[in-house]
Amino acid sequence: MAERLRTGIDVLDRKLEGGLPAGSVVVLRAAPASQSELFLYELTNTRETLYLSFDRDERAVADGFARATAPTGEPTIQYVPDDAPFDRASKAIGTIPEESNAILDPMDVLEAKEPARYRTFLNDLCARVTETGGLAVLHCLDGDRASPLRDTTEHMADAVFHLQTEIEGDTVSNRLAVPKLRGGQALAETVKLQLTDSVAIDTSRDIA
Repeated sequence: MAERLRTGIDVLDRKLEGGLPAGSVVVLRAAPASQSELFLYELTNTRETLYLSFDRDERAVADGFARATAPTGEPTIQYVPDDAPFDRASKAIGTIPEESNAILDPMDVLEAKEPARYRTFLNDLCARVTETGGLAVLHCLDGDRASPLRDTTEHMADAVFHLQTEIEGDTVSNRLAVPKLRGGQALAETVKLQLTDSVAIDTSRDIA
């Protein structure tokens, strides 16, 4: 199995010494109005991907990929309805092949469910991703109210990416923090990113 798996975002892969450790479960935290979906789009271009959507149906997710100008792969998209979401998601994740991606979007739907079932699901997910040597990304939205099980999600994950989006006047700035990374070194500083039609490093200077 590969020791490192690329995220598809060159600047991030360089800072992570080639990517994320195989078998990692990653939390991607971001505001609902941010461009965080660009991370998910570009990840699908690295390897085979299962995309589980807990709010939008398959057609809506596929339309988003069709409109994306960033390079993407051809993920297998599956809508998981609100009835028995843990059972349905577990069954789907059990089919992922070696060294592939699993994207769960958004986790907020599952975080609102029964805590014991949620923890069992996360443990099973971690075990499956470790077994396959793949990569799972849990897309977590930072809305007005924090999810009651968000601490559990971040604690059980191997890595946490926190995308911070700020609007000042007519300027939108994005910074990515990586405060947690098991099997590697967390980033000591945030990375300033330009999120337009793709994810790239922002070379503009901050003005004090």
